[in-house]
Amino acid sequence: MRPYGAAAAAPFMLEIVTLSEVSAWLWVAFVSMLPVVELRGAIPLGLGLGLSPLAALAAALLGNLLVVPLLLWLVPGAVAWLERFPAFKRWWDRLEARVRLKSEDTVQRFGALGLLLFVAVPLPGSGAWTGALIAVVLGLKKRFAGPAIALGVLLAGVLVTLAATGVLKGLEWMAR
Repeated sequence: MRPYGAAAAAPFMLEIVTLSEVSAWLWVAFVSMLPVVELRGAIPLGLGLGLSPLAALAAALLGNLLVVPLLLWLVPGAVAWLERFPAFKRWWDRLEARVRLKSEDTVQRFGALGLLLFVAVPLPGSGAWTGALIAVVLGLKKRFAGPAIALGVLLAGVLVTLAATGVLKGLEWMAR
């Protein structure tokens, strides 16, 4: 007697999305939420865990984009509250001066496009966290900063995915 209904579909469904693939998706999304690593490290991780390039990109984008609105809305209030503490105030003032020195000219000259291009560069220190920090420090409007950062993250994700899959294909070819 052949199984039917859900019993017949269960083995098929397990082949489509295995528990390990869900786990890999969650790891990639989580790692892409971390500052410094972001999707620049999460996409190669996803590929290493066996996700397809598109799945690794999607999971990394999901995780990295989740932090953008949180940062844009929570950082200003958190900074205002924490500035009551002298040690934090000194640290924040130094950080703010450094951010202004490195990014103010470009972002002020090109606006949201400058922020988008800054975030899109797939190098450490130029991702969503830094883009949101720049937007907060320079007082950019959230309605312009959010989409600019999101598009920059998308562009960086595509570039990292292309680079990572190209590197993996090159290593595969060299191993033959």
